[in-house]
Amino acid sequence: MDVLNQGTVVAFYTETDEERQWVDENVELEDWQRLGGMGFAVEHRCAGPLIEGLQAEGFTMNLL
Repeated sequence: MDVLNQGTVVAFYTETDEERQWVDENVELEDWQRLGGMGFAVEHRCAGPLIEGLQAEGFTMNLL
């Protein structure tokens, strides 16, 4: 999963169906957070715990 720090928000771009499924099942997103079908954004303060959770599940983060 690609992760791009945009300052006030952090964008996550899923690369696999497994990543998208995990996000759908574990991350509650509002419409403004969705970046098309392949990505989403969260407030900066939420990014760290989300990255930790994804890594704990075995996903690789590509910090851009």
